[in-house]
Amino acid sequence: MPANLSARPSLAGANRERRLIECHPDWPRFAGESWADSIFDVEVTDREHRKQGRAIARWTLTDGAETCVVFLKRHFVLPRLHGLMARVFPKMAWSPGLQEWRNLQTAESLGIPVPRTMAAGQYVDAGCRVRGFLASEELYDMLALHEAIPLAYHNMQPMEYERWKRGLITEMARLSRRLHDAHYFHQDLYLCHFYIPRTCCLAGGTPAQWSGQMVMIDFHRLSHTRLRAPWAQVKDLAQLLYSTHEDGITDRDRLRFARAYGLGTGTIARLTRRLVILKAARYRNHNRKAGG
Repeated sequence: MPANLSARPSLAGANRERRLIECHPDWPRFAGESWADSIFDVEVTDREHRKQGRAIARWTLTDGAETCVVFLKRHFVLPRLHGLMARVFPKMAWSPGLQEWRNLQTAESLGIPVPRTMAAGQYVDAGCRVRGFLASEELYDMLALHEAIPLAYHNMQPMEYERWKRGLITEMARLSRRLHDAHYFHQDLYLCHFYIPRTCCLAGGTPAQWSGQMVMIDFHRLSHTRLRAPWAQVKDLAQLLYSTHEDGITDRDRLRFARAYGLGTGTIARLTRRLVILKAARYRNHNRKAGG
């Protein structure tokens, strides 16, 4: 098991409320020993975003000279059916936060670099109302690729930028292929869910080795399937293709990714490429109609 995850969840009851909690061993040092009692009441407003019963905000915690900065996702209102199922099957994850914790654990076990997760849990009261949360460590001084690629494009000389892109694309293809070869599918495989250090995007910042530089995020929809693997693969790759509209990305880069990923010249590979292109076009048309 990855070192940054606790070995087992803890199951507790308080005021007839059932709690299923996971946390990193260091978390109580920063959040306090009674953190589980106040996690939904603490006021966190830095970069806060609220929508339809959920909120995400940046939370800075300290322990002496040490600092821990996390993004705290909290779901205050979830479907009552989830709460009922959590009562019937209390050790299963029915809240998005706890589901993502376990998905991140799975991704890391497959060799995918992910953010360090500090705590997650779900609370179910006697009326089957369920709440959930996830605290994941901030990716300090890192940028999502939809921001990183234009930055590198405008900061690097053309030859350096081409070398930079080749390494970047190879690493993206390697990580995507590793997931898919294990029959796991991200289901939100957009450029904005790949992160790299900001320093890699500046002139002279091209890494000698890209392995270990890239981190993937937002695994809340990670799925595992063999029966539907071809379609799930097409969906992931179409999402990624759809998101490649930033400055500095060309058709040659898209072809380079396809080759690095392993979509060669065989019949199945050609069919997959064609389906990916069609699916990405559907995403574009849908987004255009929605005014995006």
